[in-house]
Amino acid sequence: MRDRERKILVVLPTYNERATLPRVIADIHAALPEADILVVDDGSPDGTGPLADTLADTRPWLTVHHRAGKLGLGTAYVHGFRIAIAGGYRFVAEMDSDGSHLARELPTLLAAAEGGAGLAIGTRWIPGGSIENWPWIRRAISRTGTAIARIALRSSLRDLTSGFRVLDTDWLRRLDLGGLDSHGYAFQVETAWQLERLGCPVAEVPIRFVERAGGHSKMSLGIVLEALANVIRWGVELRLGRGGAPAHQGRAPKDPPTQRS
Repeated sequence: MRDRERKILVVLPTYNERATLPRVIADIHAALPEADILVVDDGSPDGTGPLADTLADTRPWLTVHHRAGKLGLGTAYVHGFRIAIAGGYRFVAEMDSDGSHLARELPTLLAAAEGGAGLAIGTRWIPGGSIENWPWIRRAISRTGTAIARIALRSSLRDLTSGFRVLDTDWLRRLDLGGLDSHGYAFQVETAWQLERLGCPVAEVPIRFVERAGGHSKMSLGIVLEALANVIRWGVELRLGRGGAPAHQGRAPKDPPTQRS
């Protein structure tokens, strides 16, 4: 990574994303040339890892970390968070590697974080947000899952499952990263909810989500069940008085702004 003031690290977890990764990386660099990019590949059998290495050979702002197997989305992001914190980055971005998140919207999310949001979420379910190429049944499942999570967790956030985000590392330091226990897409719910409970200012920014044009979705019944089970467990613990504010690590931001959504 470049030896300069480090502003933002974009973390791209990959598993069999050879068809889409080069375009996603190019689009991120075009939209946010000051960003460094970290690819975290879980031993993709389609050759995503070696392809990413080849791309990194000529791009000083691109780094690739290889893991031994498919260890899950959540652990990939925790790995990226630790790298961002250790590397002195002010912000870290989460983004899919399949092209469903539009890189040209990254600057808007970053601007929200720079404006005081500890967490800027790219939100589909607010005015100005949209989803393209999803059948009605998938929309219904997503909306229902989001509603269940909001009720169970007493959350005011309108897109807890969104994976397009920019986070301030000052707030990430307050999370117990080792205590996060979601491996799949429930990780997005868990981190947003815990930051919300800590009083983190949250900005929900409307985005356009486009269903992947290449590769295959990683969504599975197991991932859905993990998310549902965790949300129910957290909700029960919250109501039994076991859901106090999560432990924090490191320094807290000075004079955090009022939370907004």
